[in-house]
Amino acid sequence: MSVEHLAALDPIFAECLRVGGPVIRDFTRPTGFVGLLRMVMEQQLSTTVALALWAKLRDRLGGTVTPDAILALDDDSLRACGFSRQKIGYARGLAEAVASGRLDFNIIHDLPDEEAIAQLVALKGIGRWSAEVYLMTTLGRPDIWPIGDLAIQLGVQRLKCWADKPNARQLIEVAEPWRPHRSLAARLVWHHYVALQEQARAARGLPPSR
Repeated sequence: MSVEHLAALDPIFAECLRVGGPVIRDFTRPTGFVGLLRMVMEQQLSTTVALALWAKLRDRLGGTVTPDAILALDDDSLRACGFSRQKIGYARGLAEAVASGRLDFNIIHDLPDEEAIAQLVALKGIGRWSAEVYLMTTLGRPDIWPIGDLAIQLGVQRLKCWADKPNARQLIEVAEPWRPHRSLAARLVWHHYVALQEQARAARGLPPSR
């Protein structure tokens, strides 16, 4: 389904394009260990801070981020690259799972959506949101709708002109007509949300976040 088709299906997507422009922002991430580790690092961080810290980690590791390289770093080194105590544990657990073969991305990538999500959330520090966003942004799965994402919640609330932030049931119900293209719907809502954030920054005289 094209962006235009989805916009014709529900007027909120035409509004996403009106506010954010015709080009969908690039929300893709690398696959495998690097992609999932980046999601661990990015939790509760702004895009600008996360990108800077990821660049610092890459520089410290000579440009190549691998499970063995992460396991070889001590806590102080990981902390200097932006990992909190909790995230250090998550990063090491993920690296150990991959290095030992307990986590095989080739297998996960071949699983249906819900089975792949179940495998990923079995890892400490990987919740459903992280698993869904991984499938969506690294594997290009077409029908992922991450209802736990705050930008999705606030974006739908604004686009639908609802008084309150929608709950899980409301988000599931509103997206039913968009199946099996809910990943594209989510990207459009993100596109709209980020555009409004950037407009607010510009209005305050601040530079773009990227």
